[in-house]
Amino acid sequence: MKNQIFVLIFAMVSCAAFGANEDELMARAQAIHERVMAVDTHVDIPLNFATSEHDPLDAEAQVNLLSMRNGGLDTVFFIVYVGQQERNAMNYLDAKADALNKFDAIHRMVELYPDEIGLAYTADEARTLHAEGKLVAMIGVENGFSIGRDLSLLEDFRDRGARYMGLVHNGHNDIGDSAQPQERFGGMTEEHGGLSDYGYQVVEELNRLGILVDISHVSKQTMLDATRHSSVPIIASHSSVNGVYVHPRNLDDEQLLAIGENGGVVQIVAFDPYLNEGRGTASVSELVDHIDYAVELIGVEHVGISSDFGGGGGIMGWNGAVETINVTFELVRRGYSEEEIAMIWGGNVLRILEEAENLAESVSMAVTGLPAFDDSPVLQSDAILSSVDLSSHPDALNFRTRLEYSLNEPVNFAGHYILTSWGCGTMCQMIALIDVLTGDVFFPPDFVSSYGSCFKPNSNLVILNPVDEFFLDSFDDEPPEWFNVGYYLWDGQDMQLLTENQQVVLEDCEFF
Repeated sequence: MKNQIFVLIFAMVSCAAFGANEDELMARAQAIHERVMAVDTHVDIPLNFATSEHDPLDAEAQVNLLSMRNGGLDTVFFIVYVGQQERNAMNYLDAKADALNKFDAIHRMVELYPDEIGLAYTADEARTLHAEGKLVAMIGVENGFSIGRDLSLLEDFRDRGARYMGLVHNGHNDIGDSAQPQERFGGMTEEHGGLSDYGYQVVEELNRLGILVDISHVSKQTMLDATRHSSVPIIASHSSVNGVYVHPRNLDDEQLLAIGENGGVVQIVAFDPYLNEGRGTASVSELVDHIDYAVELIGVEHVGISSDFGGGGGIMGWNGAVETINVTFELVRRGYSEEEIAMIWGGNVLRILEEAENLAESVSMAVTGLPAFDDSPVLQSDAILSSVDLSSHPDALNFRTRLEYSLNEPVNFAGHYILTSWGCGTMCQMIALIDVLTGDVFFPPDFVSSYGSCFKPNSNLVILNPVDEFFLDSFDDEPPEWFNVGYYLWDGQDMQLLTENQQVVLEDCEFF
């Protein structure tokens, strides 16, 4: 009997101590949560967002402005999402229209409630708005299908506020392969074998513009290709890890290590099917299990948090913005310091966004710092001629003559490359490219054109090589191995023959 009483008293004391400990942890978590800037990198919005049908202030949704305020969710990347469709001209137009509609809706929200929330275009603007006591809206784009084959749309999206873009969604697109191929779009396991040639251009353009490359939803090879090619850290805006639960949308150890090497961040997502084998059973504890795994493998500086609210996200304990404190509480309970929690809750994302911004700014300054060719072609010609290595080609003297001639005319210039050519026989021209930022000269091996080559406007990459029948006849129907009729791509190192469906239009080019 005495033993039973002792056990009962011990149990009561233990429960009281546990309760007190939990209260202390919650008090500490609340204090930390008030001080850190909580950033959720993925919240989807409906097409009627910021209209009379869906008031962003108090709409019945997992995230509205009131629940953000009450839950201490300080910053949200609202998502410009378009679903994958068959790739054709009409669907490209529809995807672009849907994307622009969502951009407009996010701007409309900020215009409706300027005292509550501001739109941040930079990491520093986000911090400033937060310091002023405002909620912060940022913009992410989900699915590169929204730009179709038009790279120029990326700059338009950047100007509208896009600060990351997911390359792919469910189903392959022109940019790369998806982690989840769709039967209605062909259903093949791989289409490009990773990132497509066009996809590499997209990554480079995103880097140039200061938009983060988002690798959530892409296949493993696409992810590895994009991560290794990007000049700045990448983001997985809403993914979890295979080391805890295997799912096609989760990242394995090789991918996580690649993110760490790249300097990027994986945003562990509160999406039930990615966290465990159950349905509707995932909890905040299991969300933090995935966070723990990633932190242990690649370091706390490469891990963050996202919800996917509005797009299927939500778990027990964090099923809306108002419950955001529960995530902080679990991090505190697991022993994370305030500094680490601040990094996970947004510091890491803002850090890599700043890196992307800094690269874009440095590239922009380098390009705009050059004299305009039309303003002073002779001075620019002399500057380039003095910086290039004219001994790097056996036909250097001929090249110099041609370069001097072409640079004192309206030049064939785009981005930071100049294309020039000179005769090598009947209906034959040799090609050279000059990088005006570095003075490097490239002589694509054995590359000729029959009647002129040029850049496609607003691109550093596309070179035309139209060939006429006379030139083909000169080879007696046996052209050399390097020769192909068609259009070529300059990728900064080699000429790549474009496929038939990648052809550019002759009217887009001006011949010199």
